[in-house]
Amino acid sequence: MATVAARQTGGSVRVTLWILLIVYIFNFIDRQIVNILAEPIRMELGLSDTQIGLMTGLAFALFYTVLGLPIARFSDRSTTNRPWLIGGALAIWSAMTALCGLAQNFVQLLLARIGVGVGEAGCTPPAHSLIADMVEPAKRSSALAFYALGIPIGTLLGMLIGGLLADSVGWRNAFLIVGLPGLALAVVVFIFLKDPRRTGMMQAGSQQSTEQMPIKTALKAMFSSRAFVLLVAAGSAAAFLAYGKVTWITIFFQRTHGLTPGETGLWFGLVNGGAGIAGTVLGGYIADRWGSKNRRHVLTAPAVGMVITIPFALLAFMSDNWLMALFLLIVPTICNSLYYGPTYSSVQGLVPLRARAIAAAVLLFFQNLIGLGLGPLFFGMMSDLLQPAYGEESVRYVLYGATFLGLLPAFFFWRCSLRLNEELDQKD
Repeated sequence: MATVAARQTGGSVRVTLWILLIVYIFNFIDRQIVNILAEPIRMELGLSDTQIGLMTGLAFALFYTVLGLPIARFSDRSTTNRPWLIGGALAIWSAMTALCGLAQNFVQLLLARIGVGVGEAGCTPPAHSLIADMVEPAKRSSALAFYALGIPIGTLLGMLIGGLLADSVGWRNAFLIVGLPGLALAVVVFIFLKDPRRTGMMQAGSQQSTEQMPIKTALKAMFSSRAFVLLVAAGSAAAFLAYGKVTWITIFFQRTHGLTPGETGLWFGLVNGGAGIAGTVLGGYIADRWGSKNRRHVLTAPAVGMVITIPFALLAFMSDNWLMALFLLIVPTICNSLYYGPTYSSVQGLVPLRARAIAAAVLLFFQNLIGLGLGPLFFGMMSDLLQPAYGEESVRYVLYGATFLGLLPAFFFWRCSLRLNEELDQKD
């Protein structure tokens, strides 16, 4: 009987992980498609690079981050049906993505992007909480890395599909075609995704989280952990570079190398997505394997990887051959993707059980406000400042500077790793 129960539990975990992965893929398709469509949008609406940065970053991130905290708080309640929360959020962001295609000016597009951010705020905190409740700690890095595959897969598909649609039917129809299928997926989530609080599939120890921890207590527990603070700094710096660079590398291939949105979406999308998938899986595997021997090594690969990226990225941005530039970007993309699983699994182990969703939301708050909100905007402002001197090549010089900033998250990941043996897996 125990074997049958174990198989049923394992099957439920797999179903949950696959559904959450697909939802997260849709999340990033709708979030990142705007990057590949930015150039045709700019040309039709007459936008500056700073406005592109606002549209691709801050407009989405501001509401996404602010709403993420109360939604995570609501998700931590024992009475909350987390799958219904995720399904409702999916329906909202999918509808708002479709509305982006109807925008007639910059303000309307900005408001639609804000709507996408409002919807997507309800995805990851409850998803992380679900995974942490269903997966044993020894396998949590791999499980969260599997969920995080939605980032590179969604980014790849967003660029590939968005680029091809932009070339064939225009950027407006691209938003409509990509947004509407999410409404059907929301129905699937409502029907098939189950909350372990209601099915008895909670991991041992998670049953303790039946009462919601007061918000002040939860925040005090988080920020009294030096490892948590360092991890927030590391994740935010990494996200600042990741979101900022992916937006402007996409534009770099179109402006500097003369590729169309479809060509950029195809080739850069495949390289960025494929290498991102490899790096995400590898990061989770290394964290589980090395971390089982010495917990500080959960974050060793992200720290080292951020340094390894620098020479390869510089050579890529210096190259006048777009194929060579793409090839050289494979290593930086793999190395920059190593941190997803290790970072989020460490967060889940550094906080009390009843604060898991709010802890994920706090990390996401800083990652997305600093990373997604300010990364594309900052690089866009720098590009505008450099345009009088370098013209269309201003993006190339912005990316040179961004490359060296990788030393900042590397430092924070290394400093955090020194404290993991002492602080991981705190309990109520």
